[in-house]
Amino acid sequence: AAMSRPTPRDSLRERVYHVIFDHDTPAAKGFDILLLVLIGLSVLAVMLESVPELGRVYVGWFRGFEWLLTILFTLEYIARLAVVRRRWRYALSFYGVIDLMAILPTYLELVVSDAHYLMAVRVLRLLRIFRILKLSRFVAEGELLLQAVRQSRAKISVFLWFVVTSVIVAGTVMYIVEGDEHGFTSIPRAVYWAIVTLTTVGYGDIAPQTAMGRFLASILMILGYGVIAVPTGIVTAEIHAATQRRAVDRECPGCRLTGHSDDSEYCRRCGGRLLELEQAPGSKGGG
Repeated sequence: AAMSRPTPRDSLRERVYHVIFDHDTPAAKGFDILLLVLIGLSVLAVMLESVPELGRVYVGWFRGFEWLLTILFTLEYIARLAVVRRRWRYALSFYGVIDLMAILPTYLELVVSDAHYLMAVRVLRLLRIFRILKLSRFVAEGELLLQAVRQSRAKISVFLWFVVTSVIVAGTVMYIVEGDEHGFTSIPRAVYWAIVTLTTVGYGDIAPQTAMGRFLASILMILGYGVIAVPTGIVTAEIHAATQRRAVDRECPGCRLTGHSDDSEYCRRCGGRLLELEQAPGSKGGG
């Protein structure tokens, strides 16, 4: 049987698909840039509308612009669903859910007042810039950071438990030492002061007045620097370990030395050029 030729409808669908989902052709790049500009303008309009002086004067312009963009984004979302082969797979994907959330708030405003301020969620659509600019290295580094946080969650949990215990103890002691007359009217309020002090924020709305209270506050302030340093050190160590695990396959084709850093181009032993990470052998000393 002769092969069936693509119909004009199929041809149009393919062209629209490549314009919307590809990023290599001039038409696709133009569409992506236009989409990012519209998303940025939409988020900016929502932010400016929340300013009382601007919102009252230009309310009509803001609402009209918002509905115009919502209609355009709705047509774009329908077009995406129309050209993909697996519509539910796209609709339930990360970007599919974000695209839907970008248009729902305006329609929800018809039944829920002030729902249009949720349009700021459109800023999440700017994540497409990673695909458009092919910033895959940054995505890989983000995955590395996420992996490091995941690997260190047990240590961070223990540390956070120590911090929670410390602020409860410090707040209770300060409530006893300072009392109501100095603003520490309850243990929860004193614990709030301990959290603010330990994190080195220091709002100044509550401050110890007695010598003992100031001494304890000084200890808590010094301890606050450790609060900042400890989790940073934990995550940094895990990032280093994850980087080493990812780089262990970097093998020199000349001397077979492995374990080079992820961004190394030449062998640290013989100076030979390293294999690319995706082409490196899985183990040391392969024939």
